[in-house]
Amino acid sequence: MSRFLLLLLAYLLSFTAFSQTKLLTIEDASYMNPKLTAATLSQLQWLPGTDKFVYIAKNRLVQGFAEKAGRDTLVRLSDMNEILKYNRQDTLKRFPAITFLTADAFYYTNGNKLFLCDIMKNSITVENSWDEKAENTDIDQSGKLVSYTRANNLYISRNGKEIAVSDEKNPGIVYGSSRVHRNEFGIEKGTFWSPDGQNLAFYRMDETMVTDYPLVDITQRIATVNPTKYPMAGMTSHKVSVGVFNIRNGKTIYLQTDSSEIPDPGSRMEYLTNITWEPDGRFIYIAALNRDQNFMQLNKFDAATGKFIKTLFEEKNDTYVEPLQGLKFLTGHPDKFIWESRRDGFNHLYLYDTDGNLIKQVTRGDWEVTEFLKSDVAGSKVFFICNKGNPLDRQLYLADLKTGNISPVTSVSGTHSTKISDDGRFILDNYSNTEIARQIELLDATGNSLQTLLQNDNPLKDYKLGGMTIFSLKNEDNTGLYCRLIKPADFDQTKKYPAIVYVYGGPHSQLITNSWLGGAGLFLNYLADLGYVVFTLDNRGTANRGRAFEQAIFRNLGLNELTDQMIGVNYLKKQTFVDSTRIGINGWSYGGFMTISMFLKHPGEFKATVCGGPVIDWKYYEVMYGERYMDTPENNPDGYKNACLLNNVKDLTGKLLIIHDDQDGTVVPQNSLTFLKKCVDEGKQVDFFIYPGHEHNVRGKDRLHLNQKMVQYFQENL
Repeated sequence: MSRFLLLLLAYLLSFTAFSQTKLLTIEDASYMNPKLTAATLSQLQWLPGTDKFVYIAKNRLVQGFAEKAGRDTLVRLSDMNEILKYNRQDTLKRFPAITFLTADAFYYTNGNKLFLCDIMKNSITVENSWDEKAENTDIDQSGKLVSYTRANNLYISRNGKEIAVSDEKNPGIVYGSSRVHRNEFGIEKGTFWSPDGQNLAFYRMDETMVTDYPLVDITQRIATVNPTKYPMAGMTSHKVSVGVFNIRNGKTIYLQTDSSEIPDPGSRMEYLTNITWEPDGRFIYIAALNRDQNFMQLNKFDAATGKFIKTLFEEKNDTYVEPLQGLKFLTGHPDKFIWESRRDGFNHLYLYDTDGNLIKQVTRGDWEVTEFLKSDVAGSKVFFICNKGNPLDRQLYLADLKTGNISPVTSVSGTHSTKISDDGRFILDNYSNTEIARQIELLDATGNSLQTLLQNDNPLKDYKLGGMTIFSLKNEDNTGLYCRLIKPADFDQTKKYPAIVYVYGGPHSQLITNSWLGGAGLFLNYLADLGYVVFTLDNRGTANRGRAFEQAIFRNLGLNELTDQMIGVNYLKKQTFVDSTRIGINGWSYGGFMTISMFLKHPGEFKATVCGGPVIDWKYYEVMYGERYMDTPENNPDGYKNACLLNNVKDLTGKLLIIHDDQDGTVVPQNSLTFLKKCVDEGKQVDFFIYPGHEHNVRGKDRLHLNQKMVQYFQENL
């Protein structure tokens, strides 16, 4: 190598080292600096029925092409605002979230109005409007009708005119709510439009028999009680039914979910989940579960009469069954659908017909399908995301329903999120890994990259971050547990650093992934910048490792999870660069439960602990989630006793800060308050802070305050 090249290389290396001198601030770690978020193409999507894609850039709607380079501007925000001004409508500060109806027209909402923008006609019209106090808005596929709730009742707006679906005077009976069954079982909303938009299925929830839990509103001079319905484990729960409102005749019928013709499961089917319309709108399917959640029926109903048609199939398990996705019908085959199930131990795809006949198991193996996407235009192949080959990855795969062959489409190691064109020929692939913040490519159906739409650009390239490694440790069952370790910036192998264990540990979570920052986020990296070794482990009970891995915690929360977490702690203590006398823990919600469990059940191991919204006693937790994992207090007294952290307060040593939100309707404040009372009874000192006006987390500008408080506590006590 020439002397010139050597000098140039030395200069570049010194420049790189010089440029990486910035440290994260607490504001950065609280996501108050948008420049530290990986760049993206906002609202990237396919135009319906075409090989063209669009995204928002600098308040313009930009169009690209799958099979050729170049970009066109379809719509400018400034032009939209000129049209809105002319029509005496409110203008927009930024490009709104849009939904395409055709390749030439999209709709968006602004306030309580629905607007249709026709690109070819260069027009914007008000298609609908509704009450300003509306909640749970749901727009039908035509982009014209809107359902919504106000107080406990359900309404539809058509051409700006309100149609009352319900007129319930009892506030304990709620229509169309998104919080039915407390959002368990994958439930995200309470209304379901038929494909033709002429019928609206909805939940009716009778909570009159459910205990009121008193949350206190301090915004008034005399604080008022703001009760929420909160059925605790073992207590009386609500009763749910499913109605169908016919817009043409204004009448409602109810599905016969309690029909005597439904095969007797031996107990009442308590939970009605995964509501799905058949493509022709004639039938509705419901996955119904008993209260024990160990038995499920997929039932079919006539949408016009409510009559029960048949049970397509049943699923049983000694622990629990948890359907999270409705039926996914194949394109062009309204009599065939994909069903997701963990019946063989891992989440896989099953092909059924609408008579309930199992045609075939589409995928199988010791890995999990994490998302079903769609079928191709012929309905003969299906696209899905899975973690085949690496539990930390998310890759796009294609399954041939005829031959049974499955093949990978994406190949770059990492976490992929994809959008498939309507004809299945092209893919928009948005991915990251531990080295790539975000890259977006356009692929063909075999995974060949045709275009790079967004090149990776590290938003933290000017910042000095500690090294991050991902590895696995073996537990007592010889099962690999994935771990993530972040070392301080300017790490010195000869020094000893205090360590912070960040933990969640509960179902539906996976903290360690092959994604940007390893899934850690900025706050944990900020802690490392302050001089802490930051460690995280995904224990048994967490997601995407199979049913046995997750259900190892059944009826004994805080047992196997704790055993696994201590394997990670013992690993830390053996590292020469870790000060084993200065280890702390941090977690929220289930992580709060885990944090205090570790702190109390291994006294002296941890010097300082900060937790938020902790479950202290599972008998104070709600029915759906609590009973799935713990059964009822009456049927599992030993499990509840062993998991109750009040029994371990006598062993409290070290510094503990508990944080709770006064409006927390998920982990009610009674958990922390009973713990404080027990600390007083046992003569134990503990620190406590409450965030007024917040629910089950602290968001917005107050997040900065929360992060400052946690950091200050560790700095003073660890």
